[in-house]
Amino acid sequence: MDREHGTASTPSEGDEGTATFEASLTADGVTFDGRDAALLRTVAATGSVSGAASELGRSRARALSRLETLEAAFGDLVERRRGGADGGGSELTPTARALLARFDRLTAALAGTAGATESVLAGRVVDRDGELAVVDTDAGTLRALAVGDPGPNSGERVQVSVRADAVTLHDPAETPSPDATSARNRCTGVATGVDRGDAVVEVRVDVGVNDPLTALVTVDSAERLGLREGSEVVASFKATATRAVGTAADADDSSEAGQ
Repeated sequence: MDREHGTASTPSEGDEGTATFEASLTADGVTFDGRDAALLRTVAATGSVSGAASELGRSRARALSRLETLEAAFGDLVERRRGGADGGGSELTPTARALLARFDRLTAALAGTAGATESVLAGRVVDRDGELAVVDTDAGTLRALAVGDPGPNSGERVQVSVRADAVTLHDPAETPSPDATSARNRCTGVATGVDRGDAVVEVRVDVGVNDPLTALVTVDSAERLGLREGSEVVASFKATATRAVGTAADADDSSEAGQ
């Protein structure tokens, strides 16, 4: 059975120093990315593969070859009509339109992730369990989705990131047991900053690393917890809301070892 999933490329520093992501969908070893989405959209707009290739500055042969590769993995994407009163042409299949819709949803989700405040912790992978990496950090052992193809493996250095809106704060005395919740990543710390808005409170928590872990909670939750600077809290978040991305440090280590 073909297996299809969405991935994000390794975060990089953009012109403004912000993390950037590239959405992609993978099936049967073939990756569908932004260039492929542009090809399908332009085929739909121009009514032909030749017109799309010309519009995008690609050769017709290259465009056709890429479509064949994509169709072998994702199914029929372009219906080609030859001759006839309208001179023939091409149009997208329902499969292609569904694929574009999935790609758009993934792109929108990653855009939201890139725009949210993220906390980043350095660590090293100590185990892999399918798509999940078990990472030792100074804040404790965390589980995170291993980003990349195939993603960081045991022994590799990584950066573990989690969005502020994915972090839940608890009173240490009332923290649910790990078996009672799916948010099994836990960090114990002290609130070092509490910035209140009209409806949301941004809380910075010292969890024993250089930079604080940031959480977004509602005003009601903050008041219920009695949050203020100096409050002891337990921060929890799901493994599926956490990303582990390989760092350049391992590449540097390998290079030095080979000298």
